[in-house]
Amino acid sequence: MRVNVDLFDPQSNMDSDFSSGLPDSDFGFAFNDSNFSDRVLRIEIIPDLPDSKSDGDACSSIADWARNRKRRREEIKKDTVDVLVQREQILQCNMPDTEDGVAYENQDDEPDAMVEEPPADVGLNLNQCGEEATGSIDPAWSMDLSTVLRVKTVHISSPILAAKSPFFYKLFSNGMRESEQRYVTLQIHASEEAALMELLNFMYSSTLSTTTPTALLDVLMAADKFEVASCMRYCSRLLRNLPMTCESALLYLDLPSSVLMADAVQPLTDAAKQFLAARYKDISKFQEEVLNLPLAGIEAVLASDDLQIASEDAVYDFALKWARTHYPKLEERREILGSRLGRLIRFPYMTCRKLKKVLTCNDFDPELASKVVLESLFFKAETPYRQRALAAEEANSTYRRFVERAYKYRPVKVVEFELPRQQCVVYLDLKREECAHLFPAGRIYSQAFHLGGQGFFLSAHCNMDQQSSFHCFGLFLGMQEKGSVSFAVDYEFAARIKPTEEYVSKYKGNYTFTGGKAVGYRNLFGIPWTAFMADDSIYFINGNLHLRAELTIRQ
Repeated sequence: MRVNVDLFDPQSNMDSDFSSGLPDSDFGFAFNDSNFSDRVLRIEIIPDLPDSKSDGDACSSIADWARNRKRRREEIKKDTVDVLVQREQILQCNMPDTEDGVAYENQDDEPDAMVEEPPADVGLNLNQCGEEATGSIDPAWSMDLSTVLRVKTVHISSPILAAKSPFFYKLFSNGMRESEQRYVTLQIHASEEAALMELLNFMYSSTLSTTTPTALLDVLMAADKFEVASCMRYCSRLLRNLPMTCESALLYLDLPSSVLMADAVQPLTDAAKQFLAARYKDISKFQEEVLNLPLAGIEAVLASDDLQIASEDAVYDFALKWARTHYPKLEERREILGSRLGRLIRFPYMTCRKLKKVLTCNDFDPELASKVVLESLFFKAETPYRQRALAAEEANSTYRRFVERAYKYRPVKVVEFELPRQQCVVYLDLKREECAHLFPAGRIYSQAFHLGGQGFFLSAHCNMDQQSSFHCFGLFLGMQEKGSVSFAVDYEFAARIKPTEEYVSKYKGNYTFTGGKAVGYRNLFGIPWTAFMADDSIYFINGNLHLRAELTIRQ
């Protein structure tokens, strides 16, 4: 027989918190019924803090909820009273939310009822900093007691609540006299009343009557405070099923850290990150919007493998621009780049020219800059097999510095020579799938590389042969437009072929470039596209096409 027991929700017995349709798992009939209850919960409702909305003035949108929650967090942080114990047990439940990655480590900070009862004329004050309890009556809690708006009484079953929540489990099983009392008093703000009632009902029935995003967020916050993991999971699932917007996604990522770190909420935050990453996949189309995103939003975008951007150099430039906009103070900017954003920049895929600039960039701590540049150079020097192995090791990691993104311009490896003549050797690898996507008239461009102070690039094409009789693979060398300068270059194209897997020269030539011009071969391999892409093609080695271009400045 299956019953409504989750005992702190080890995935709620494999998501049994969504099995409320089963008649033998629903104790909703017993909620607030004295015939099935062993205790009475007295809920004292006190006024909201200034500018907070009460239940009667509900938030009409996610934006209202976010602004209201932020004000309440800022105001509640000023309140030093967390737990009040009188002769009749009183629990302060309007404790401050954790924020910005700071979690409560001191057990005194929790709304914990396991406290010896003080003398009748003494109030016990346990503040949020975990200081020693003081033996004087604090005027703050005296004011709270004198401003109770109303008291709501609810009949509860301690076994049901204890099975759902570690908070109530400790409350009802601590062995002290308080745990044996029939009456337990909670003190909450008016704006928390509806959420608490929904939460208590959920602990019996495993369902919620509310469906609006703002109300579900309030219940989620209440479930976090009272440690009801199954309700957090339930709210998370309902919120995930609602239409996601940029506004809601950013709000989910800005929830207090105690909520964000909960396993039950992880699917919701993952969905929010995926939504933002998909919406802003092409940063170039939404530069201003992305530049205005908060830290959690920009992290979600820059962490994506599917980011459609020219190169990792562009990711680096954009991250710097964002950091300089949001953190004008150098010390703060270095901290945020070193501990957060810098981890999302995939330095190993940046060009060597840009890596040189990293070493002299004042926005990065010099020691960190040296470390990431050295790591990047070692990665570039690794064999392709070892590079793939390093990327595979990070497949499920949060920071995937060795995983290649879907760059608009394909990364290249470049070896440069100054003597006896200025020369560079450029290596471009293309996956079979990338080549397949070129058909029937696509192009892939490489990242820029430099020779003699001029920028060059390679472009792979699927085009028709000279007689337009069939499709074929072409390779071209172009010079970036930069005035009307002329540049004479000797060049050679080569490719690895089976079975030797050595580079074999395909074409040699020379060309005098002017800005924006390109030269190459429409049919590099002299065969139709179908033969080039065939399963037995000699040009794909382990699913990769390996191309090489040698450029030498003519004397």
